[in-house]
Amino acid sequence: MASTHNNFDFFAASEKAIGDTELRRKLANASGHHLDAAARTRAEFPRYDEEREAARRIKAEAIGRLDELLLQLKQRLETNGCQVFFAADAAAARNYIVGIAKRNGLKRAVKGKSMTTEEIELNPALERAGVEVFETDLGEYIVQLRHERPSHILTPAIHLSKEDVGTLFHERFGMTYTNEPERLTAVARDNLRSIFMTADLGITGVNFAIAETGTLVLVENEGNGRFSSTLPDTFIAVMGIEKVIPRLADLSHFLEILARAGTGQKITTYTNFITCPRGHSELDGPREIHVVILDNGRSAMLADPVMREALYCLRCGACLNACPVYRRIGGHAYGYPYQGPIGSILSPNLFGSGAGFLPFASTLCGACREICPVKIDIPKMLLHMRAKENRNHLKWPRGASRARRAVARFARLAKRPRTVRTLSRIAAWMIRPVVRDGYVRWMPPPFSAWTRTRDFPAPKSAPRRKPKSGGV
Repeated sequence: MASTHNNFDFFAASEKAIGDTELRRKLANASGHHLDAAARTRAEFPRYDEEREAARRIKAEAIGRLDELLLQLKQRLETNGCQVFFAADAAAARNYIVGIAKRNGLKRAVKGKSMTTEEIELNPALERAGVEVFETDLGEYIVQLRHERPSHILTPAIHLSKEDVGTLFHERFGMTYTNEPERLTAVARDNLRSIFMTADLGITGVNFAIAETGTLVLVENEGNGRFSSTLPDTFIAVMGIEKVIPRLADLSHFLEILARAGTGQKITTYTNFITCPRGHSELDGPREIHVVILDNGRSAMLADPVMREALYCLRCGACLNACPVYRRIGGHAYGYPYQGPIGSILSPNLFGSGAGFLPFASTLCGACREICPVKIDIPKMLLHMRAKENRNHLKWPRGASRARRAVARFARLAKRPRTVRTLSRIAAWMIRPVVRDGYVRWMPPPFSAWTRTRDFPAPKSAPRRKPKSGGV
């Protein structure tokens, strides 16, 4: 199946998004709330940095022993009664899952939140096979009703306001318009409850897979993952190969930092442990469990000594909240399921050269590295990928090429400090008539774009350097 990501124009999408002031307001409000909450919960937890170091060490160990741990995980899962399938790529994963649905005559699927199923484009494949698919995470449910992709790894509907959701529910369900979150959530709950009760297939992602015990761990806030994994008779868990960790005792270190980094909670509401299908004497739980373990380009990342660190990612979404580029353009502008700084690394590796421009969608400010709960050096990897793309003669659109040439000219100029000081004095003198209270609020073209949405600090005339006096 051809990917729907082909021929995506990042530059056109980002230009459109950055001109949407309402979108920028929504993104700033939501991501700002996450950042403030995360800062508070970290400050209340003195051991936060110690737990980050411990989690990073565990991920480094797991990725270093990945082949061994995956074989151990498979053995434990099968001993527990689960069926395990290693998928080399997205097509293999889709075909296996669709095959289960056809073989068992399954017609209605409920899905807990899963970025990996977004990655493999599972929903369209199931729908073509005659399976109704319902997203059950509230944010995923909302964007599915709007026929959109999630716009954030953690909060899929971050680009929408409560008024947007109220309008959507009014149009789709015929309810009286309201923008009260409690009433909107109640409507979604009522609609989804009957779907849960009639579903014959449940699908979720996996946050952690414990090799020692063959345990799948799902963390969530709404309970939809628990419903999806326990009510239907057939349950499928989809995970990337990097989700495995060695020991059950390792899990606590991740649970201490995951919610604090992503949503600012001390811990997520539900932590689910799935080990085996329903026993003969048990009243609930699936009768059949399948675990799909996906490669899809991850082995190539593992082989690259710089890129393998990206496999430490916990999918917490914290780097998106901190990224000035993401907060300006939102997730849809990236064109791929994984957005923001970590998405700019994952997407080119998982989806190919069409995403080759994404590593350049960063200011390299380092905010992503500082907030990452496992201290992934995202700027280092972005620079590594930029160098690789340039060596591969990445073909830039005309507008982007002009910008790159301008930056190259500035780089040459910056090597001549005397010229820079002279030009700075001239610029300060020329711009003086439009300075008000130390800021420039309007400039003529071609500089008008700078002041369209912001005030530009007035440049100060560079001081003349006095010649050095004699002496040692």
